[in-house]
Amino acid sequence: MTTPVGGVDRPDGAGLRGPLATAIHVSFYVLLATSTARYLTYHGVSGRFVVVVALIAALAALYTVTAVVARREGVWEPWVWPVLTTWAVLVWLAPSFAWCAFPMFFLCTRAYPSRIAYPVVGVLAVLTSVAFFTFSGRTEWAVLVGPLCTGALIVMAYSQIERDGRERVRLLRQVAETRSRLAETEREAGVLAERERLSREIHDTVTQGLTSSLLRLEAAEQIWAQADPRTEERAREDVRVATGTLRENLAETRSLVHHLAAPNLESQPLDTALLAAARTHHPRAELRIVGTPIAIPAEVTHALLRITQSAVSNIARHAHAETVGVTLTYLPDAVALDIFDDGTGFDPAPTGSPSARGGYGLRAMRSRVEQLGGTFTVESAPGEGTVVAAQIPCSRGTAA
Repeated sequence: MTTPVGGVDRPDGAGLRGPLATAIHVSFYVLLATSTARYLTYHGVSGRFVVVVALIAALAALYTVTAVVARREGVWEPWVWPVLTTWAVLVWLAPSFAWCAFPMFFLCTRAYPSRIAYPVVGVLAVLTSVAFFTFSGRTEWAVLVGPLCTGALIVMAYSQIERDGRERVRLLRQVAETRSRLAETEREAGVLAERERLSREIHDTVTQGLTSSLLRLEAAEQIWAQADPRTEERAREDVRVATGTLRENLAETRSLVHHLAAPNLESQPLDTALLAAARTHHPRAELRIVGTPIAIPAEVTHALLRITQSAVSNIARHAHAETVGVTLTYLPDAVALDIFDDGTGFDPAPTGSPSARGGYGLRAMRSRVEQLGGTFTVESAPGEGTVVAAQIPCSRGTAA
């Protein structure tokens, strides 16, 4: 943030407040007191004593008002002109007070923008040099050049400070804008990731279950159309399985809406959940466990369940397989899931765009596994069946 002063942006706190302002005030009053003592030492109470004392009191009062107003965060800059004018008159009458010029240099640079402050400091430096040269008996040329050099150094130093301050403000603004853009990018990425996750959840649960139920109901309708009593029981079995699948999908939908969590994983072992998910789509599916079962993270078990549901659903819809096997293997630092069938197979190389007839399942499975740092492969060929393999890393925990 910046505070505009006289048309120039200055960093906040660049007014007459803070440690530097305190140092300026202290040095002013000390120099004013020592200049007064010097004047009394050399001139006593004769001559212009009354006028000089009145100017000293006026200068001290005006400077005090300026300091108090600035500390209370009021508009103090206009008070600097009476201070400078009173001090100039005082120096003209009593050159001993030229020593107060050095706090005045800083006061000007703090009060006004550079286009005003620097010329004023130059005028003050010339007046101070003339005053020093006068009371030195016009013999010490160093006192004539000293205030000019000091004023120039103060102007150059404060100009550099102003440039550094503006650059710091610019960099802070740039950092703030970068952070804002980064936060917006992260928010958009989070929204896209959440949409992707929800699409996978819906595909692996509701879509697959509804597709399986539809296939069974269509098969039952064709069997009933044959009016063959020998196949009636088979049709009834398909209807019962479809009805059960629809009930499960209703529960899945409610779970997605309310909790977006895998169903039944909290209340049953992983192998039981995998076998139930596989047999929902292929009643003759079998499960094999290799290795010692261990406790694995919830997100991994959730992914394994969804992959099983999606893969076996694809088998039931497209492969016309007689045998479906699911193998769950516990490795030292990972868990592997292999789903194989003896169906018609396919060429896994082409990756067409998802459509209403399918094409999303393998993409969703691969994305789910890769997000957990795992690997996903598909091995198949026309007429030779299919193997879908997923391996997800997980640390070995307590034996389940």
